[in-house]
Formats: sequence, structure tokens, C-alpha cells
Amino acid sequence: MLDRLVYRMVGMNTAPDKKSPPPGTRERLVGAMIRTLQTRGLHGAGLSDILALAQAPKGVLYHHFPGGKNALAVAAIEATVAWSCDWLDKLIDTHAHPADALRAWIARALGGLGDSGFEIGCPLAAVALESTAADVELRTTLARGFDAIRGRIAQALVRAGHDEVRAQGIAALMVAAYEGGLLQARVANDVAPMLQATETLLLLLNPKESL
Repeated sequence: MLDRLVYRMVGMNTAPDKKSPPPGTRERLVGAMIRTLQTRGLHGAGLSDILALAQAPKGVLYHHFPGGKNALAVAAIEATVAWSCDWLDKLIDTHAHPADALRAWIARALGGLGDSGFEIGCPLAAVALESTAADVELRTTLARGFDAIRGRIAQALVRAGHDEVRAQGIAALMVAAYEGGLLQARVANDVAPMLQATETLLLLLNPKESL
């Protein structure tokens, strides 16, 4: 059974209780790919390990994902982005100011990293770092995903009083700080640089300040 960290990444806060239906084979495969990307990266993702983690036979993988590992990685990116956008929406809806929502967004990411002993990275960053120009579908899916996340943040900033150009710029900075900060925190076993960058960027959320 996939652990709590993987369930959170595919949209659940905790592992399902006894009343919840178990995840189907496709969901288990996507969850296993997300976990593998988090811990081993794209090139370290061996099909046998993914199948073992998902508790699925090889034939089932190609039934759901005829394109093999790359097609499964695309689905993992899409699932991660969908979860990230949903989580951002919830934070934005439950916080009075975008700065508080973004602070909570960063804090949750750092909490998950710390809970894993600084071993669980971002699956999106893993694909971004390891893909090549030949991985057109992977990069297109990833670019579309980052654009969606930036868009969620920018929309919240516009509603809070920022003009659209400024909102898009701050959103781009926040996503860059999020991904780059997690990479730095993971290798250094230290969240301080990411927290420092976050708090500095959040100062820009006062519409009266200039970039």
C-alpha cells in the first residue's frame, strides 16, 4: 500500500480509511510514479520498482499507459498539478490575504520535506531537471502545469488589488522560489533559505510597494 506522503500527492490528506474504496490500478500506478519521481527522479524510475510499489503486473501498465514510463510520468505530472491547484484554491479561499495563503502553501511543502527526512522532493522539479529536448510531451505537460499554478496565484493577487502584470511577475517569482527553495532545502537539510526567500517575496504583496 502506498504511504501517506504519496496519498497526499495524489489528492488525499491521509491514507484512506476502511470506509474509502481502495485506489484502482491506474491510480496506484500514478501514485507509485509520483513517489518514485520524488525519491529517485525520472531516470532512476525503474519499471519493476514502480510496478512493485503499485502492486501491479507489467501488462496492466501498458493497458493503462501504452506509452510506457514516459506516459505514466505525464499522468503523474498532471495529477500533481491538479492536486497543487486544488490545494492552492483551498488555501486562497480560506485565508483573507494571498500572503497568508502562500505562506501556508510553502509551510506545507516544507513540512512534508522535513517529515521525509529531506528525502522527498518535488516530482515536477525532478522531471524538469532530467528531461531533455527529445521529451516533448513531458516538457509540454510540465510547462502547462507550471503555467496553471502560476495562474492560480496571479488570479488571487489580482483579486487582492494588484495589477495583472505585477501579479503575474510575483506569481512567477513565488513558483521559482518554491521549486528552487525545495531543491536547496533538500540537499542542505535546512529550510532556512527557503523561508527567508519566501518572507522577502511576501513583502511584495503590498500593492503600494514597487518591484
